[in-house]
Amino acid sequence: MDIVIRQAQAGEYGALGEITAQAYLRDGLLDFGESDAYLGELRDVAKRAAAAEVLVAVGEGRLLGGVTFVSGGGPMADIAGPGEAEIRMLAVAHAARHRGCGEALVRACLERARAVEGCVRVVLSSQRAMRSAHRLYERLGFVRTPERDWNPLPHLDDIQLITYALTL
Repeated sequence: MDIVIRQAQAGEYGALGEITAQAYLRDGLLDFGESDAYLGELRDVAKRAAAAEVLVAVGEGRLLGGVTFVSGGGPMADIAGPGEAEIRMLAVAHAARHRGCGEALVRACLERARAVEGCVRVVLSSQRAMRSAHRLYERLGFVRTPERDWNPLPHLDDIQLITYALTL
């Protein structure tokens, strides 16, 4: 399948938000399911696009997935420090998985990071259950950075995000 990666258009925000939300729901990645507060963040592509670059994968005339690329700090950066870019909310529609969409989106983020002056590293956070994503990241050269693992909800001890980094 030919996949085109480009910046998301405002008219696609709703569809991409739903692809992202459904990816997390279907994979059981939200501790509180449909009532999880993070679901609203996953659906709010307009908010992400106002603070970072949102990329989409398009193929066969349809939206296949998307990712948020954060080139430096700002409100969308969870763990990126000086000289780092961050990848967030990578999601591929269930029907489009295992066709190279996720890899194409990550590679597009890496290309953008290499074009950012002073950027030396790309970082990301992931849930332990996202094993196929971990295989993708590792295949592309990302390494685990356990010293950066963190908890987005400190009042809930059982939620721990693991981190990866790729030095450019």
